[in-house]
Amino acid sequence: MTELKLPSLDYAALAPILIMLGAALVGVLVEAFVPRRLRNGVQLALALLAVLAALTMVILNADDRLLTAGQAIAVDGPTLFLQGAILILATMALLLIGERSVERGGAFVAHAAVTAESPEDRRQAEGGGGTTEVYPLATFAIGGMLIFVAANDLLTMFIALEVFSLPLYLLCALARRRRLLSQEAAMKYFLLGAYASAFFLFGVALVYGFTSGIPGRTAGVDFATIHAAVADSSASPTLLYAGMALLAIGLLFKAAAAPFHVWTPDVYQGAPTPVTGFMAACTKVAAFGALLRVFHVAFAGAAWDFTPVLGSVAVLTMLVGAVLAVTQTDIKRLLAYSSIANAGYLLVGVLAPSKDGLSGTMFYLVAYGFSVIAAFAVVTLVRDADGEATHLSRWAGLGRRSPFFAAIFTFILLAFAGIPLTSGFTSKFAIFAPALDANQAWLVIAGVLTSMVLAFPYLRVVVMMWLSEPGDATPTVTVPGALTSAALVIGVLATLVLGVAPAPLLDLATGAAEFVR
Repeated sequence: MTELKLPSLDYAALAPILIMLGAALVGVLVEAFVPRRLRNGVQLALALLAVLAALTMVILNADDRLLTAGQAIAVDGPTLFLQGAILILATMALLLIGERSVERGGAFVAHAAVTAESPEDRRQAEGGGGTTEVYPLATFAIGGMLIFVAANDLLTMFIALEVFSLPLYLLCALARRRRLLSQEAAMKYFLLGAYASAFFLFGVALVYGFTSGIPGRTAGVDFATIHAAVADSSASPTLLYAGMALLAIGLLFKAAAAPFHVWTPDVYQGAPTPVTGFMAACTKVAAFGALLRVFHVAFAGAAWDFTPVLGSVAVLTMLVGAVLAVTQTDIKRLLAYSSIANAGYLLVGVLAPSKDGLSGTMFYLVAYGFSVIAAFAVVTLVRDADGEATHLSRWAGLGRRSPFFAAIFTFILLAFAGIPLTSGFTSKFAIFAPALDANQAWLVIAGVLTSMVLAFPYLRVVVMMWLSEPGDATPTVTVPGALTSAALVIGVLATLVLGVAPAPLLDLATGAAEFVR
């Protein structure tokens, strides 16, 4: 009888993941045993402490380059860099969530009991009690994202995909003020996400079939086995191409790349605004972290085959995001199509097969994450008697009524447009330059042209805020609490610093841009 050998575990390397998943489990117990009046403060403190503890362990593990958990988890430069990015951006998102969940009429509370649909809802609204289960759901999602960017085989990646996707589906349905719209968005996200997960799992099966068809080699779905099988000239490419295509569908869905982007505008509009910021920043880091590892490690030998296809997807994504952003009348939908276009720009970095392409993509993810959370932080502040005022017509004249916050939002929009001295300019340069060096000029040209188109809706909002007269329908900007102020200050300062002095983060990304195999 063969003795079962358990995989070795490096608990220090796995500590960030274990901390976040452990905190999520404790958060579930808090929901069960802590009195309602104390629950929000306890849950927020627990989530923030867990994120900071996990970030501390990421910093302590900065020099680690190893495979652990039976080689299912890779702890290397990209893993640690992206895990750190997820945790820092998640901290900002948790600050926004914590602020909105305790305010009367906030994103997680039925507004003034007007839309409450049951006596229990009405009592919670009148008492100001938020849906505090948002915190364990968010920490579960963060833990799944940490595994996703570290996964060294396709099965582990699929499990991580489900761990962080399922909580996100629930988080999208928590906007009780817009209950029907929020639930519709969550249902669309869930159904399309289920299809994407099915495509991904079918792709795993086909890739396993590809590796098992090579004589003299052991079949498997770990990246080292796949890489060796791709390099074997005797391998049949049919299953490889089909498997890569299905895996790409699952990953591009999470990245919000066209034509798998259709869920994005509805979910961004219907979800609670802090959750939308969390998804726009952290989910994009996780999705592109997985894309980088899959295509730079497992399928690196097939780059000649997948580059034209993914390049076409990148161009389509940029076009869809830029053109449809022009037609939007809701600020959250505008930011959704902006996110889609940015997914196209990031794909340009993914397709640059060099260390500079990898580091530029990681830099872009961090820079965009700071800016987009700051943008959604401003959106949470523009409110009237009915809650958040997201229709663009309501923002007319906002610069006259609240010049400080209008100036902040103008700066963020200019960063999205790629204006010099902002992080948007340096991040686009960081991914376009390696693409040019890799003879991908067609992608760079498409990126520059679509950036020019995308600048129009940004500038339209700026003109509307500053050059229109405020009317009776123009909302006011509520005074932000300490948590929202902290998130906003971090996002704006990072957007400015990464535009003026990007070298430290670029150097850090360059030093981390090497996968362990």
